[in-house]
Amino acid sequence: MTSSGLHIVILAGGLSHERDVSLRSGSRLAGALRASGHEVTVRDADSSLLEFLAEQRPDVAINALHGGRGEDGSVQTVLELAGVPLVGSPSGACRLAWDKATAKELCGRTGVATPRWVAVSHSMFRDLGAAALVDAVAGELTFPLVVKPNQGGSALGVVWVDSVEALPAALVTAFSYGEVLLIEERVLGVELAVSVVGGAEPVALPAVEIVAPDGRYDFEARYTAGLTEFHVPTRLPDETAAAVAEMALRVHSVLGLRDLSRVDAIVDADGVPQFLEVNVSPGLTETSLLPMAVEAADRHLAEVFSELAHARIS
Repeated sequence: MTSSGLHIVILAGGLSHERDVSLRSGSRLAGALRASGHEVTVRDADSSLLEFLAEQRPDVAINALHGGRGEDGSVQTVLELAGVPLVGSPSGACRLAWDKATAKELCGRTGVATPRWVAVSHSMFRDLGAAALVDAVAGELTFPLVVKPNQGGSALGVVWVDSVEALPAALVTAFSYGEVLLIEERVLGVELAVSVVGGAEPVALPAVEIVAPDGRYDFEARYTAGLTEFHVPTRLPDETAAAVAEMALRVHSVLGLRDLSRVDAIVDADGVPQFLEVNVSPGLTETSLLPMAVEAADRHLAEVFSELAHARIS
């Protein structure tokens, strides 16, 4: 620990499709924490990371890696082995949250509503053939559908499907991003992101309402400033907003998450929050949702992460 604060290492970059987003997240957070008096080192998760951690012994690490090894528990395991306290969820919880089908199954068992879904593998797609698989999916789910990689973020590989005829091409596109796909019924309603922060007593920050072009919050809509409209707090009735917050806290708890998460959901026509997925390493860029929620709660990014960092080493 330095005289002006903590020595914090921020992990950013990585080799996933979300590398550029991660670098932007890490840079923004580093600037905020340095301005608050912390010594901050931004590092990639490369072959010299363990040597760096052993030599420098930072007080705490913050993970700003997105996708792949940054969210599937891999880098969390490395930090646990190195004995470096980590702001964020432990490796086991990350593995549960990273797999969308697993997260939906576990949360659904506790009464959390989620759209009807199936998971299919690329090998099954090859073995059965596109026509047989499409027929099976069409017999189980009602269109429109959303096809997405079972593991991944930033809406990469997500395809919206309005008809059975469009499903084969959607599967081919999405399989380029992952071996297993999640296919779920598309719920029309109010799209939301709910950030949860805090250690022993986590709280749900004000939900962010997302109004994307054509109702499709894809990669471009997420990271192009001005393309998507946001409302925070949401325009939902207070009772519905409270139900959304309760749902996000339950997801956070059921999966054993810690310190911070972002739960993505849609409120359907009946006012029921439908859980879509959860992110253990939310984006921190200028267009990301967690910073919007922090600001709406009259807090600052550096303040939130400083508190979480101090809690990890206390």
